[in-house]
Parts: sequence; C-alpha cells; structure tokens
Amino acid sequence: MNRAASVATVWIDAMRRGAGWVLLVSLLLTLVSLWVVVERFDISTDTTDMLSPDLPFRQRMIEMRDLFPESGDELVVAVEGATPGLAMDAATALAERLKAQSGMFQTVLAPAADPFFRRNGLLYLSLDDLEMLADDLSAAQPFLGTLWRDPSLAALADLLSEALTRVDSGDLPVPLDPVLEAISEVAEAQRRGDPAWLAWSDLMGGGGRADGTQLIVLRPVLDYGSLAPAARPMRAVRDAADDLGLTPARGVRVSMTGSVALDHEELASVEEGMGWAGVVSLTLVLSLLVLCFRSPRMVLAVLATLVMGLIWTAGLAFLAVGQLNLISIAFAVLFIGLSVDFGIHFGLRYREARRRPADHRDALATAARTTAGPLLLCAVAAAIAFYAFLPTDYVGLAQLGLIAGSGMFIALLANLSVLPALLTLLTPRIPAAPAATRRVSDRIARHSGTILILAGLAAVVAAPLALRVSFDFDPLHLKDPRTESVATLNRLTAAGAINPYTLAALADSPEAARDLADWLAELPEVAGTRTVARYVPADQEAKLYILEDLGYILDPAFTGRRASPSDDARTRRAVDRLRTRLAAAGADNVAAARLDAALAELGADPATLRDLEGRLLQTLPGRLNGLKESLQAETFGLSDLPPSILAREIATDGRVKVTVTPAGGRDPDSLRRFVDAVRRLVPDPTGSPVTILAAGRAVGGAFATAGVIALAGVGLLLAIVLRRGRDLLLVALPLLLAAEITMAGAALLGVSFNFANLIVLPLLVGLGVASGVHLVTRARETAAGIAVMDGSTPRAVAFSALTTVGSFGSIALSSHPGTASMGVLLTLALAATLVATMTVLPALLARGRR
Repeated sequence: MNRAASVATVWIDAMRRGAGWVLLVSLLLTLVSLWVVVERFDISTDTTDMLSPDLPFRQRMIEMRDLFPESGDELVVAVEGATPGLAMDAATALAERLKAQSGMFQTVLAPAADPFFRRNGLLYLSLDDLEMLADDLSAAQPFLGTLWRDPSLAALADLLSEALTRVDSGDLPVPLDPVLEAISEVAEAQRRGDPAWLAWSDLMGGGGRADGTQLIVLRPVLDYGSLAPAARPMRAVRDAADDLGLTPARGVRVSMTGSVALDHEELASVEEGMGWAGVVSLTLVLSLLVLCFRSPRMVLAVLATLVMGLIWTAGLAFLAVGQLNLISIAFAVLFIGLSVDFGIHFGLRYREARRRPADHRDALATAARTTAGPLLLCAVAAAIAFYAFLPTDYVGLAQLGLIAGSGMFIALLANLSVLPALLTLLTPRIPAAPAATRRVSDRIARHSGTILILAGLAAVVAAPLALRVSFDFDPLHLKDPRTESVATLNRLTAAGAINPYTLAALADSPEAARDLADWLAELPEVAGTRTVARYVPADQEAKLYILEDLGYILDPAFTGRRASPSDDARTRRAVDRLRTRLAAAGADNVAAARLDAALAELGADPATLRDLEGRLLQTLPGRLNGLKESLQAETFGLSDLPPSILAREIATDGRVKVTVTPAGGRDPDSLRRFVDAVRRLVPDPTGSPVTILAAGRAVGGAFATAGVIALAGVGLLLAIVLRRGRDLLLVALPLLLAAEITMAGAALLGVSFNFANLIVLPLLVGLGVASGVHLVTRARETAAGIAVMDGSTPRAVAFSALTTVGSFGSIALSSHPGTASMGVLLTLALAATLVATMTVLPALLARGRR
C-alpha cells in the first residue's frame, strides 16, 4: 500500500498541475460516452434472458419458440362487454379494424371475427345442448322472424303485447316471464342512470362467453429502435377502440395484456417510480453532502466527479454488453453508492489536511498518500465481488458484475484525477474545525463489552430468521398490479379465460397428443389438458342433422324485406299498448307488474324511449346474423382449421402441442408438485412453472458459486494486503453481522429476494468491505485504535452510507414491486452495515487495546 500511496501522490500532483487539461479531456470523454449511451440505449425486460441460454430449460424454451414462431411477442386484447353480444360485436369490429393495419400487426387472431368459427360455432355445443337450443329457437321462430324484419322497440312491444294475450290460453310457445324480468332489469338500470343492455345470447340460449369476454391475440410489429418498442401498436389498438366507441359508457371495456403489454408497462412503471424518486433522492444527497463538507464548492466537485464517472461507466456498459436487462441496469445504484464513498473519503481527508493548516498542494498530497491505498484496496475488493458472477449461468448478474466491477476502477480513476483537478480549479474554502472532542470514542470504549454482547445476541436472534428468507423468481410478481396489463391478466386468470402457469409438451401425432392429454388429465395436480383436437368437435353428423332441421324452420324467419325505422309516435303507441296489457296481467303475474312499474318510472319521453330501444335491441341484429350464418355449418377435420390455429398448435416439424393446466395455486410448492407430476409422464415440459423453478435453482447455484469465489478472492486480497488475521476479522465480522441482519429483516418484513433486488448483496459486500477497510487502515496508520473514531474517517463512512441510502432509499415507495423491494432491502442493508461498522468494529478495536 505504501507503493500505491507513492504512485498516487505523483499522479495527483500531475492532475493538480494540469487541472485545466484534465477537466477538458474529462468533459470530452463524458460527451463521447453520453453519445454512446443515447445511440445504443436498449433494455430487455424479459427476465428469462437473464439466465444463460445454455441451461437445459432455456434450450427447450428456445426450441419451442422456433417450433411455434406464431406464438412469440403477443399482445392480447381483452374485449369485455356488459353482455356476451356486446363483447362479440365489439371484438368483431375491432378485429376487422386492426386487420386493416397490416403494417402494424403481423397476425390478428380473433375467433369472434373468424368466418370459420362464426359458421361452425354451434357444432362446439354438446349434442344435448344443441338439441335444447334447437327446440327453443324453433318455438321462438315467429318472434325471431318479426324482429329480423323490424328490430325496433315498437315491434318488440307489440310482440310482448301479443304474447301477454296468449298467456291465459296456454298456447305461448316460449316462457314469457324470463323475458319480462330481463327487460325490467334494463329499464330499472336506465332509470338509475346505470349502464345495462339486454343479453339476447342468454335469451336465445347460447353464443358468446358466459362472462361477456372475447380475446384478440395480436403479433405486433415492434420498433426495437425505440425506447418503447410496443408504443405504436398499443396506441393503434386504443385509437381503434376509441374510433369505434368501445367505451365503458357504451357497455364495452377494451384492455391489453400479454408479454408485449406487460414488458411495455413494466418499463413505464419503473420510469415513473424512478422519476419522482430521483427528485427526492437528489435533494437528500445534496443536503447530506452539504452537511458533510459544509462547502458548496467541494459538494460541486464531488457531484461532478460522480456524474462524469457514471456516464463513463454507462458508455462502457453499452459498448461491452449491448442490451442491458433489469438487473444490469442497476449498475448505476452500485456505482453511485461506491463512487460517492471514494469521493467523500478523499474530500474529507483533503479537508482535514487543509485544517492543520496546509496549503492546497500539501493537502492533496496528504489525501493521496493516506487514501490511495485504502481506495485501491476497496476498488479491487468490490471488483472481485462483482466479477465473481462472471463464470455463473446468471447472465443478468454476470452482466452487472462486469459493468459494476469495471465501474469500480472508473470510479477510482475519476476520484483520483477529476476530483483533484476540480478541487484545484474551484479552490474551496474550508470551514473551521469544530471543537475537538473524544466523547464518541470514550463512550464506545467504556461500553465496548456491552456493544459486543448485544451484537452477539443480535447474531443469535437473527440466525433462525435469516434462514427463513425467501426467493421469489416469478416475473409476474415484479410487475405493478395496478397497471392495465397486470390487472387485465389477473382478471382474465380469475375468470378462467387464460392461465399464465400452463405447461406445454410435444407429441408425435394428433393421436399421440390425445392419449398423452388423457393420461395427464388423470393426475390430481392437473386441472385440465387441451390439444388441437379440441377444435374438431365430436358428433358432427348428428349435429348437422339437427341444424338442417332447424334451418328448415328458421330460414323463412330470415327472409323478407326489412321494415323502415320506427318513428317516435309509433314507438309511443306500442309502449302504451304494452303497458295496458302489463297492467291487466300484473295482478296475477309478478314479472308483468315489475315491467309495468319500470316503464312507468321511465316515462314516455321520446329520447328516453330511444335510449331504451338501444339498450334492448342493440345487439340483436348481430345475434340473428350469427344464428343465420351458423345454420350453414359443414363437417370439417383437423386440416380444415384456420392456419392461424394450426400454427399455434402444430409445430413446424409436425409434432402436436399438449397444454396442461395446474390444479393448485401459484406458490412455488404448488408449482413444484405440478411440474414433478407432469415430468413423470413428460420428461421435458416447458412453460412458466418450469422457468420459475429452474430459474430459482440457477440463481441459487450462481450465488453459491459467486459467494465462494468472492469470499475466497476478497479474503485472500485482504489477508495479503492487511497481513494480520486480527485486521481481517475486524473487517469481516461487522460485514457478516450486517448480512445476517439484512436477511433476517427481509424475512420479518416479508420481502423476498427477486431478480430486481438481488443487487443488494454485492452492494452490501462492496460498501461493507470499503467501510471496514477505511477504519482499519486509518487505525493502523495512526496507531490510535479506538481514537480513529474521532477523526474524519468515521464521518466519511457515515456520510457515504447515508448518501447511498438517500440516493436509493426513496425508491422503496415506488409502485413497481421489484423496484420498491430493492429500495427496502438497500435501506435495510446499508443501515445494518453502517450500525455494525460504526459500533461493532470500534468496540473490537477498543477491546483489542486492553
């Protein structure tokens, strides 16, 4: 370390003499680095890309993507209607509008708008359900024919009036009360000002999803040259929905989810959370630095050095690895935390030397001589801790290790070149030193035994809690549940429309896929299975016979000239006649009395009746057209299915996909049982449960490997440089205690380690080692032992930790769960490190002097 001090003294003196040139070159390098960052900025939010593509489960994922190229980068549009008919009509219109934008979407898959499914939809009913539907529709033929020709409120009121006259005679072919009740509900909702529409699909006996939801699956054209590749196609969907009037006020809600929307909104969520947090953080850091140095010029010098070094490191990051990920982008957290540590130690030692007094040149030389060795040791130790992830399969953290490890040397270079040059050019005024006091060291020395006993008790209590720390590698848990994409996904999952935790297996043929699906369906851990065969309904000949007979009955109803739109006067007369019939029947018919009361409350204003007509009959034409089209069904086989369906179910090599749905929950134990059960029949399934479990194992293995390398490397370095086992323990023991308390605190707070917050661990090592090294080397330098606590070094250690907490502690309030958990753990880890270093280490020093 003496050699390093001598070299640093010469180097910093050169920086002083050429301060202007140093600043000029630094600014030019900063501009070049900033240009590199702007030109190459690219972040991937795909958490699976954080792991090595050579891992077996990643190999199978890549293989599945190649076998099913139509299934990648999906944007799922959920069209939810107040009635199934509203959802179907809206989905059909929206899908047709999006298909016209071929430059925006590669494929548009919408069963509601696909002629194949519209024509053959009734074949997917069971034979019994189809027979019941046919009977109901046959009985309702006269009413359907009338409404086909005249879908108006006047025609509907006249039909109901006629039906009420036939109730007593007993020759009414369909039950009337359910129709009256349904119309009453709509009229009552209109009176309250609530959105409500008549569900003709329910009254007619079928069609649409029970919950009124239709899905459109898009493959958008993504602009990877933009910071938001999915912004344009997602905007296109919203614009199309707005143009078509698909709004909640009109009974339809359009929302987006799928991998594309989830990634897009996750980036936006992180940016939003970081935006206001950045303002708070900057305010806190500035306040702490001003409190630390009490010199605006010194604060400016340290901050300018920090910013330049950060931009240099960012430029190196994009040059070295290209695309960053959600972990490697956190190099900024590590750089700021450790670079400001270097700047504070150098700056406070410089200020201490100026107070002796000493001129600027001698103060820089003193700061160089006393801090260069410890700073170099800290930089190398932190770099070893970061580089330890390079040989692991955890690509995300390996990238971070490469960038952050290299960033430590950039931070060292910046603080030993730019900072001395800025101090030379700014010539900061140094405030007078406060009155000397040894109260801190005296108190620690007097209570050192108590401090160590309490530290030991804390270690004992924290040990079992630390073992309860959990790891959550489900990428969905990192996303803000309040964003549209996550909320939509959760809503569709709860409704059973989709399941993001399915597994996929491949079979050699459709027959083999059917057999495998049947075997898997018998497992208690499996809720259900599906293959492409589900798109080919059974009993087609028998069903077509029923539809043929139904066609003979209904075809006459779907002919004839359409009536002219009804005028307000005709509507008023028809409603008055209906109310007269309802009043007559109301004494013996609760449903009739209810509708009479509802119509009375509405009144007969023409605008009100037009609104009622829209609510009751808006979706009827679509249902009647769909029914007419479904009477043209024909037998079909697997090869007759739409290409868009076949491409998602049959691989490019001819193998057939079997999709398996779990019966348990989303927790790791349930997913593990599900995967293990499926693997008894299928050795190599793919899907998110496999990814979550395999990622957990890979990350655990990576940390075990990196931990051994880091501990061995840092321990060996400290042993070589410090050369005393006692000094090595002085650095290591507070760090180990802080790590234990951090893990115990995480368990108590219910914060799991995940892909986003794992950077806390290497930062803990870096700052923990740095703080210990500074205190131990200063104690050795002055041979003062516990008296080191009365110098500038403890102040530097404290403010270094506090500025890092100030920088990133505020992100704990972010709406993004991953970012928020990072802020919580960073604050917890840095607080534990600061307390352990500032109490346990000096207590050990005090006991060692006795």
